[in-house]
Formats: sequence, C-alpha cells, structure tokens
Amino acid sequence: MLNTFDNDAAALRCRRYRRRILDVSQQVSALHIGSAFSCTEIVDCIYNGLMKQGDIFLMSKGHGCMIQYAILEERGVLSPSDLAAYCTRDGRLGVHPDIETPGIVAATGSLGHGLSMAVGMALAERGSGVTIYVVLSDGELMEGSSFEAILMASSLDLENIVAVVDYNNLQSLGRTTETHSTFYPLVEKFEAFGWSSLEVDGHDGAAIFDAVTNRNGIDPLMVVARTTKGRGVSFMEGIPSWHYRSPSKSEYAKAIAELEA
Repeated sequence: MLNTFDNDAAALRCRRYRRRILDVSQQVSALHIGSAFSCTEIVDCIYNGLMKQGDIFLMSKGHGCMIQYAILEERGVLSPSDLAAYCTRDGRLGVHPDIETPGIVAATGSLGHGLSMAVGMALAERGSGVTIYVVLSDGELMEGSSFEAILMASSLDLENIVAVVDYNNLQSLGRTTETHSTFYPLVEKFEAFGWSSLEVDGHDGAAIFDAVTNRNGIDPLMVVARTTKGRGVSFMEGIPSWHYRSPSKSEYAKAIAELEA
C-alpha cells in the first residue's frame, strides 16, 4: 500500500473512466451513468491506492458497476471487446456485476446483500492480513439486511472490513434525506453499532485514502463519502433522471467536451 495518494494522477484517471463510460453509454439505452459517476473517485482510490495483493473488493451498489468495469479494463482484466459487448446477447458484462466475470468476486445489485457477503468474507479471512472493501449506496442502507450485517461485523470484531457509503443523497426517484429523514445522521448511527466511522468528501481520493489508512485497526470502518450523482458532467450533477438514462448524441458530445476541457 502507498503511504500517500496522488490526487492529480487520480483526477486524470477518473476523467478517462468517465469518458469510457460515456462511450459505452452510446451502445445502450440505460446503464446507470449517474450512479457510476457518483462513486468514481471512491472506487479509483480503492483500486489504485488502498488495495494490496490478495485484498477483496465488492461493489454492493451493483448498478454502479460501470466504473468497476472501466477500471478492470484499464488494468487488463477486462478487454475493450468486453465493454463493447456490454449488455448484448453475446457479451459477458451485464447491468450488475456477475461472479462469472473476471475481476468480480460476487454477484451484486440486489441491494442490501453486498455488505452481508463482505462480512462473511471478512470472517473467513480474519487473521490472514486480507482486507475486504465494499462500496454501498446510501439508499441500500434502508434495507434491514444492511443493518444486520453492520451489527454482525462489530459483534465479531471484524477489523479487516472497510465499507464506504456513496452518500449522494439520491435514490432513483428522490432524495434520501426527504424519503427517510430519520435515518440521519449516519456517522453517529454507525458508531452506535460499534464501527469506527467518519465523513469525508467522496470526490477527494486523498481524503478517503487517509481515512482508511489512519483507521484504528480494532473496529470495522465505515467511511461516509459525500458525493454528487452524475459528478463530472455539469448537466448530470444532482439530477435523479440520470440514474437510468443514457445521453443522446448531442448530450454525449457536450459531456465529452467537458471532460476533455
């Protein structure tokens, strides 16, 4: 693991990832582009700063998997032809990650299941030096199974699990602070369940890196990462409709121009 995280290099990578996702968006009618852009810096930091050989990553918010696909392609785990065949009959990449795909350790996207799987993996790997990283959506925290997993991780003293909440405050049709206002504040709730927890800027890879590398090593860690859905393209940011739809040709050109500026 690195001792520091280079945000300038990360910014270049993340612009490449977003452009690649935009390219794929022109092949299909919907690919959860806003959700992928929301957690781009989070997943980049995990892959390119935090994970060491043998560590495990789960994308619990499976609908944001395009960022994982883009990173795996750049690392040579997936091929350009894999992304070109996204969501086609002959392709192997679907809307949600599948365990049959190289680089994917679990089928996710049924929200609320990913953290439970991560807890099981952390228990199996306890004492091995392996860290389990899992990215959650704030919306899936409404699932009871998520809180069962949160309770179990701390009860089992699983210090080798790091969860990051993509806190973009948007579900598919509205803001989580409006639909579930009593769910907040998040950090205090996780701490009450026995986790170490803190809130950071989710588009600042160095802040995420520092939060994880400076954890106490005793408790499971929950990083609440404040993000913006559709981050990186001005007309997508904070707009619920970009949860599902793909940009038109003119919108695509405008988005690419912003990311190349």
